Amino acid sequence: MKLDALKDATLDAATGVHIGEMTIGEQRLRVGVRPAARHSGAVGRPPMLLFNGIGANLELAAPLMAKLPGVATIIFDVPGAGKSPAPRRPYRLSFLTDLACEVLERLGVTGPVDVMGVSWGGGLAQEFAIKHADRVRRLILAATSMGGMAMVPGKPSVLMKMASPKRYTEKGYMKRIAPELYGGDLRDNPEAIKLFTDHAKGGDKRGYQYQLLAMLGWSSLPWLWRMRMPVLVLAGNDDPLIPLINARLHALLLPNATLHVFDDGHLFLLTRAAETAEVIGDFLRAA
Repeated sequence: MKLDALKDATLDAATGVHIGEMTIGEQRLRVGVRPAARHSGAVGRPPMLLFNGIGANLELAAPLMAKLPGVATIIFDVPGAGKSPAPRRPYRLSFLTDLACEVLERLGVTGPVDVMGVSWGGGLAQEFAIKHADRVRRLILAATSMGGMAMVPGKPSVLMKMASPKRYTEKGYMKRIAPELYGGDLRDNPEAIKLFTDHAKGGDKRGYQYQLLAMLGWSSLPWLWRMRMPVLVLAGNDDPLIPLINARLHALLLPNATLHVFDDGHLFLLTRAAETAEVIGDFLRAA
């Protein structure tokens, strides 16, 4: 990959992620790239494009990326999240898929990639997979749903807390709501909560609202049958935000899907990074 496409790039020595900037049209993006480790057997294997959850900065995915040494990974802070500034006006998911394609092109990635989407980013990954099917080799959907009326929602009290970006900007607030919001290891493990708060660095309120608006009225249900690539569906069995039934429905309706359930909550990619990476690695090497 062309790491020189990243402006003012720095290397996070702990995770091996190169972090820099790109400007696409009027939009400035903070982009992270983790090349595959040398001698990892990844020669010829496509990189993975990773879409993060709502309001999430790319550092939240770094622990998982570090556990995938044989997988080159590309991620960017969605406009308004992390350190990517919010755009001037609201957008739809198609705007972000086009940005993602341009990021790939500038990095010199012209062929198919593996795509992974987490929570809100799972919707974006599905949009990318249907709009740019020729760019997708394999798809991973983690802690996500089909959106719209096809989604089986969590409790209203949980969804109301999710609708606010305070969980990224106020660590005290996050510590109070984490058990109810995320479930799993965060219910009774202070270290798991600290792991999240140590990595989370929120964007701005307007950017968060734009992400919510981008999903308004969106659902992948009408065209799931067209997604013929192999799909790995990942879920936690104690996820208050996206109940497990959503993953089971996904696995049932997608033509070529495999379901894996973790004994954890919504943030299993962070709290069970090594276990999750092993499952993902096996899936990507199966081709």
